Amino acid sequence: VAERGPGAAYHMFVLMEDLLDKLKLLSYEEEALRRHNMRPLSRCPLPAPRCPGRGGGVEGPGKGGGLARQAHYFALPTNPGEQFFMFCTLAAWLITKAGRPFEQPQEYDDPNAIISNVLSELRSFGRPVDFPPSKLKAGYGEQACYVLDCLAEEALKYTGFSWKRPAYPTEELEEEEITEDHAELTLNKVEEDVAEEESDNEENFIDLSVLKAQTYRSDMNDSAKQEEILQSTIDAAEWNLEVERVLPQLKVTVRTDNKDWRIHVDQMHQHKDGIESSLKETRGYLDKLHNEISRTLEKINSREKYINNQLEHLVQEYRSAQALLSEAKEKYQEGSGGVTERIRVLSEITEVLERVKQETEEKGSSMTDGAPLVKIKQALTKLKQETIQMDIQIGVIEHTLLQSKLKEKSDMTTDMHATMISEGTVGAY
Repeated sequence: VAERGPGAAYHMFVLMEDLLDKLKLLSYEEEALRRHNMRPLSRCPLPAPRCPGRGGGVEGPGKGGGLARQAHYFALPTNPGEQFFMFCTLAAWLITKAGRPFEQPQEYDDPNAIISNVLSELRSFGRPVDFPPSKLKAGYGEQACYVLDCLAEEALKYTGFSWKRPAYPTEELEEEEITEDHAELTLNKVEEDVAEEESDNEENFIDLSVLKAQTYRSDMNDSAKQEEILQSTIDAAEWNLEVERVLPQLKVTVRTDNKDWRIHVDQMHQHKDGIESSLKETRGYLDKLHNEISRTLEKINSREKYINNQLEHLVQEYRSAQALLSEAKEKYQEGSGGVTERIRVLSEITEVLERVKQETEEKGSSMTDGAPLVKIKQALTKLKQETIQMDIQIGVIEHTLLQSKLKEKSDMTTDMHATMISEGTVGAY
């Protein structure tokens, strides 16, 4: 930039200004932007680059850079993806406008291929390209403005446009300034004035019935004086002056009603034309997409056939392995049925064995348990004690019985001796 001079920083903005004028001459808003539903490129004053001593670069959005970014679309970076798509769209439209068929790029197309096609078309026009194609990938910059400007010039040449000297209109002095405020007359106003002609006395009031009557009388007078109108005596300048003076008062505006069926019919025709135009463009995209899908399907089918031919022996091995696997599964199912039955019998035997083990453990625990023996010993000891007590009681009872028997015997002996004495005594007497 330093070698090219201090004004090189503004060169891209100058190119953008020229490009915008050329695009407007080619009606790019109606033919290109509306078809793709894009915003037009606006115009505003050039941004002032910062001095190198103040940090360099371009002023940011906070100091006026935002307006410049919006206006000089291809001169400053705002949104690289959107700018690149706008660049490709305008380039394709300009090439088509220049008489060369060029397919409209889509969002999924390869950007390198699009740039290569655009540069090849630019070289075919005889324009030099002394920069790498990667400069156009960002969608902005001096190179992008240069490419679009060259294509716009070629499109203007093809359409036969030529620059002419400006023709300035002659200015005429206005003798009387006519204010048009509240001077416009509508049909609704006319109807209201006719309905209320007796009460309405405004200065600009026009009675249509009176005008019709005056017109009829003037026509009658004119027909009666046909010979007098063969030569007019009125000055044309005065007539034009009078027409210009009363022209604002004679305006009649028909206000359109949204409920009118004619408006709906016009809207239907407009929508029909828009649908047909969109359908033509969309049909091309759909045909292109259909062709790409068909080619892709053909490639997939051919690749599938190739893979099937290459892997035929592996497929046969896989099928044989599948057959062996099915046989092994059948055998496994048969074996698993017998195993299930044996598992059931084993579970029953295990239950019986558990019961026997439990009974054996109970008997073993009862046989090895010393508690019953202790109880028996305690019972024997108690029995011995009770036996001793019984023996003592028996001895006491026997002794008591013996004493009673001895006492009874002594008593009997005493009684016998007493009886014998008494008998001897008696016998002595």
